[in-house]
Amino acid sequence: MTPQEPTSLPVKRSCPFDPPGEYRALQEGGGVTPLAFDASPGPATGWLVTRLADVRAVLADARFSHRNDLVALAVPPPFPMDTYRPEPAAPGAFPKMDGAEHARYRKLVAKYFTVRRTRELVPVAERIARELLDVMAADGTEAELVTAYAEPLATRVMGELAGVPEADREELLHHLNVVARMRYTLEELMAAITVVGGILERLVDAAFETPGDDMLGELASTGVLDRPELVNLVWALVGGGFDTTTNMLALGTFALFEHPAQLARLRAEPALWPNAIEELLRYLTVSHLGASRAALEDVELGEQLIRKGETVVVALPAANRDPERFPDPGTLAVDRATQGHVAFGHGVHQCLGQHLARVTMLVGFRELFARFPELRLAVPPEQVPLRDDMLHYGVHALPVTWARRVL
Repeated sequence: MTPQEPTSLPVKRSCPFDPPGEYRALQEGGGVTPLAFDASPGPATGWLVTRLADVRAVLADARFSHRNDLVALAVPPPFPMDTYRPEPAAPGAFPKMDGAEHARYRKLVAKYFTVRRTRELVPVAERIARELLDVMAADGTEAELVTAYAEPLATRVMGELAGVPEADREELLHHLNVVARMRYTLEELMAAITVVGGILERLVDAAFETPGDDMLGELASTGVLDRPELVNLVWALVGGGFDTTTNMLALGTFALFEHPAQLARLRAEPALWPNAIEELLRYLTVSHLGASRAALEDVELGEQLIRKGETVVVALPAANRDPERFPDPGTLAVDRATQGHVAFGHGVHQCLGQHLARVTMLVGFRELFARFPELRLAVPPEQVPLRDDMLHYGVHALPVTWARRVL
């Protein structure tokens, strides 16, 4: 094939719900494109993969590694640095591991995130959602939905499962949100990870001394993890669980406001909600920076040769808008057949908390729109602040009202 000029990772959007427009041209141009890396040192170029079939192939192929010490940064580091030397993942931080090491840790926690186990949390999620909605209703006819509902719902449900006491959740969330930025100072990062680490170390110590019947207590009582391993493992689970579901709830609500016919259909056919959630996951794809893998050997992909050591970035938002799999992919259709989307990734590293996220979203959306049938944006849509400066996309705030319009 004719050599292509390396592209930078597309990040600018023309619509709050659509991925960058460059992705479509990249798909039409072959779907495997040289990618320029801004991190230093690291390779000058790697690869950007945009077609769904190729993305799924990379994520399912053991010849592509997720190891932290092998993957180059596709976006500039969050603060200026002379060198970038990724280190191996710390013991217990299994999402950045491969093979037997990854499988050992994942197996220990997988039982807490099965379909059956997470469905048992439905009454808990319903109780929390109704409590939050009661507070919103008591406070008037307007609210900021991220802080009043989406964030505390996701945080409390995950906290209940993991064994994070309510008294620690707000501070933990605040500092995890700092770590989730794409830009921060070294001082801000160190302060945030010090606080998060301190809270989790205290909770792990308490779990070893007096194990409860939650995930943290049960893992401490197995005797197969030491304290640092359990701290890092819980950090990986809680960090992801607090952030992604919050963003899907808030951004999904915004998207439904802007697609009133789809919201009206859900009100008329509530049985469509589970499918609608899959469509929102596909359509919005809050993992807007994609996922990175490093080639462990030379691999041919889409008529391109990926050399050993090169980093491949799979563009999840582009893959979920691939017209070869999803006709008219830029349209939100709550009854669409969504099988095969990669909003939660694919392969052995597929998001462990996906079933918990689905349960939380199902309860969250149902309860919200049932409680406030008149719910709508309280500001013009262009005034909603977007999280394009964060590792996971969404909205920073979503002002809503449920007061009746005066005609």
